Amino acid sequence: MEAFRWFFSYLVRYKKNIIIGLCIVPIASLLAVASPKISGSIIDLVVTKGQMEILPKLIVFLLSCTLVRSILRFIMIINMETASQGTLYSLRDAVYKRLLLQDFNFYNKNRTGDLMSRQTGDMDAIRHFVSHVIYVSAESILVFLLALVMLFTESVKLSLFMVGVLPFTATATYFQMKRIRPAFWKNRQMFSSLNAFAQENISGNRVVKAFAKEDYEMEKFNRENDNFRSSQLEASAVWAKYIPIFELISYILNVILMIGGGIMVLNGSMTMGSMVTVNGYLWMLTTPLRTAGWLVNDIQKFLTSLEKIYSTICHEPDIKEPLSPVQKTRMEGAVSFQHVSYMAEDEEILQDVSFSVQPGQTVGIVGATGSGKSTLMNLLCRFYDTTSGTVSVDGVDVKELDLYQLRQNIGMAMQDVFLFSDTIEGNIAYGRPDCSFEEVKWAAEVANADEFIQEMPDGYDTVVGERGMGLSGGQKQRISLARALITDPAIIILDDTTSAVDMETESRIQEALANLPKKKTVFIIAHRISSIKDADQILVLDRGRLVEQGTHEELMEQNGYYASVFEHQYGEYQKLKQSREFREYLQKRGEVCHAAK
Repeated sequence: MEAFRWFFSYLVRYKKNIIIGLCIVPIASLLAVASPKISGSIIDLVVTKGQMEILPKLIVFLLSCTLVRSILRFIMIINMETASQGTLYSLRDAVYKRLLLQDFNFYNKNRTGDLMSRQTGDMDAIRHFVSHVIYVSAESILVFLLALVMLFTESVKLSLFMVGVLPFTATATYFQMKRIRPAFWKNRQMFSSLNAFAQENISGNRVVKAFAKEDYEMEKFNRENDNFRSSQLEASAVWAKYIPIFELISYILNVILMIGGGIMVLNGSMTMGSMVTVNGYLWMLTTPLRTAGWLVNDIQKFLTSLEKIYSTICHEPDIKEPLSPVQKTRMEGAVSFQHVSYMAEDEEILQDVSFSVQPGQTVGIVGATGSGKSTLMNLLCRFYDTTSGTVSVDGVDVKELDLYQLRQNIGMAMQDVFLFSDTIEGNIAYGRPDCSFEEVKWAAEVANADEFIQEMPDGYDTVVGERGMGLSGGQKQRISLARALITDPAIIILDDTTSAVDMETESRIQEALANLPKKKTVFIIAHRISSIKDADQILVLDRGRLVEQGTHEELMEQNGYYASVFEHQYGEYQKLKQSREFREYLQKRGEVCHAAK
């Protein structure tokens, strides 16, 4: 019921078109009722009694009724289609906006292909309901009732025989509705699963090819496809079982007319014209019976799709805008974590983490995979909320800050670089679409990306493929960094952003960041010690705990995790540099180079 109320709130916006369409239904139905009456009059007055002079009038009247009814139906369909497309537009817009407001947890639990099916197949079922099912259902019910009334005006006895069949129709309709609903629910589930599988494999086609897993993925797709086909056949089996019942009932009514009506014509209790009229009304009576099964199917498809869409968008995001947010258009960049813990799915990711960062400082974060480094920054950006403790920016709890302003003041180059199918300039300017080309170029220069961009055929107008295909890992990382810088944020987060670039490029980027016109607070998440050893302070995480904190020199003196990582990455080289053999090797290399010159 909640889902239908939600849908109705959008449908009512186009009530004018719906009302016009539904007001035409009774007029068109009455005109349809007139046709059998005129046909019967032609038989009785013209064929039987020979009154040829009224034939032209009856034919003109019959054609006029048909023409007017066709025009009215055209107007009705146009209005219903307008209402359906308008409702669909509003629904898609509302659902898309709702999806954009959802937080990370929502997308962690829902597959992209499944969400896409809500905007395609499920939305189309709603459009079909508004544009077709509503007026056809209303027209079928009205025509059925009018035909039933007109049958009684022609022959009460024959009508009573026909009415006796109708309870069987009602019973069949009830059982069909009861059985078809779960079948269609399963069908929509299987469609979503198939859609999600196809989307994931098309997006990850390079991985599939890299591991030569085409046959394996084809087998998996065939299983998904088989499941969808089976669910389709199960749903089809339900209505296929009941459609013949409706057809049989229609034929029984025809048999009653042929036998009963024929006997009544022969004994003179009914004219041949009346029988022709009754036959026309019988067609109007049986047509709704034949379409009843199809309409039940369409209605159940609509209800199932509506519930699927509503169940997706009614999820309330965990991250919400505060009721009275603190407004800070421009932030200084002071960051404080006080006894912060975070749990997800009953697993403790961070435990009692505390540290403070002054504006303009550079902070390095290092730790083993899964130690909570990225989660730390996600809490700062408020992609998630802390389980306990406080994350503050400029002395204000991030839960109290305006969410838009908070994220506008943080430039984040994520670990998983995502580039849109757009030009390089468009990707860099994503955070500030109104910025000038000079600002885009400046951001690219700071990120050490300008040189390789200039070498591309179309420079900054080069269109990158989906997710940045066609660029190397290092190139994508540098464009991502430029995109983070373009908003001129107070805080910059580099989540393993320079892992795919060489040492020289990394050094240039760090130097450019250090010499920015406005000093930024920079967080660098890295596995490579060279990326963070010059930071103002370094945080070492281990299994969600902050185990070490200090400068490079201080941490080396502690001789803990950081020192062991440094020794692992640089120890052998340091020992080699101090060896006599290495010094002799460098001396000989210098002599050879001198001789070559």
